[in-house]
Amino acid sequence: MVNFDGFWSRTTLIGLGLGQFVSLLITSTGFTSSELSRRGIDAPTSQSFFNYVLLAIVYGAYMIHRKKPLQMKWYYYLLLGFLDVEANFLVVKAYQYTSLTSVMLLDCWAIPCVIFLTWMFLKTKYRLRKFAGVFICVAGLVLVVFSDVHAADRAGGSSPIKGDMLVIAGSTLYAINNVSEEFLVKNGDRIELMGMLGVFGAIVSSCQISIFERNELKSIHWTTSAVLPFIGFSLAMFMFYSTVPILLKMSGSTMLNLSLLTSDMWAVLIRIFAYHEKVDWMYFIAFAAVAVGLVVYSGCSEEDEMRAQVAEAGDAQGTKRDEEAAMDHLDTTTCGSSRAVDGKH
Repeated sequence: MVNFDGFWSRTTLIGLGLGQFVSLLITSTGFTSSELSRRGIDAPTSQSFFNYVLLAIVYGAYMIHRKKPLQMKWYYYLLLGFLDVEANFLVVKAYQYTSLTSVMLLDCWAIPCVIFLTWMFLKTKYRLRKFAGVFICVAGLVLVVFSDVHAADRAGGSSPIKGDMLVIAGSTLYAINNVSEEFLVKNGDRIELMGMLGVFGAIVSSCQISIFERNELKSIHWTTSAVLPFIGFSLAMFMFYSTVPILLKMSGSTMLNLSLLTSDMWAVLIRIFAYHEKVDWMYFIAFAAVAVGLVVYSGCSEEDEMRAQVAEAGDAQGTKRDEEAAMDHLDTTTCGSSRAVDGKH
């Protein structure tokens, strides 16, 4: 008989809880970005800049305190910081053109990208059933884009298709970042990753702000209603970045991105109740597709975990038998040598 209690281990429950926590954080960043967009504030890099500064101050100070050399080359973190800044720029910029719901749903494009990258570079094994789940999720993504094309009564932005393409490009960069972070956090140090990402992210952001967003920042009327969304976005992003490496180490990049799909449901509630916007009926079909794809994908995870446990137990038993055989052989050899010596005497 299969013991289903083993599936709900402490690690599994913590992973599920952290996944939903980061999902809520992503929803809150979408809400604050949408609020800034509604107020005519278009400074996507500036929004992310304060998050990188917080990461650099908090984790950088701890790195200086413990005085340990870097475990990874610094230019890895420079490249990671550059890609992360541009991914945030593209996704935040998309709020100027498309709806909050579309941005949250189109994030699921990162899932097939993550699966391909982890399979290609981290040698992660995936069964056919997992690929079927991902295909269904992507089918939901296609429905969102199609709904943005044909819906005439939406209040979803000035150029939905342009916004959708920005989100897909940003999600691709997020996938590259997530897989890179999974590799670095499993082979390096989480504190070092966050500190160096904060330092290089802040440097890249400041350069980009000085070139593209100086005039925008000067034109902003800095009232409380404009400052609070900036602060909320930065704090939510800081907590998100601090939690993601823990989840990556426990569950991997694919489960992180699957967990973030639940943020879509929160996005719809915000759009309906906070903004009083109409939601096209195709969104609900897309939700159903994403939910089914998630169930199909995760449905074999428990089976894989059980097989892994059985294989691990088999390996342990095999190792134990090998050790016992080696000890028996050693005892036999020792006894034979002793008899030979006694015979000579």
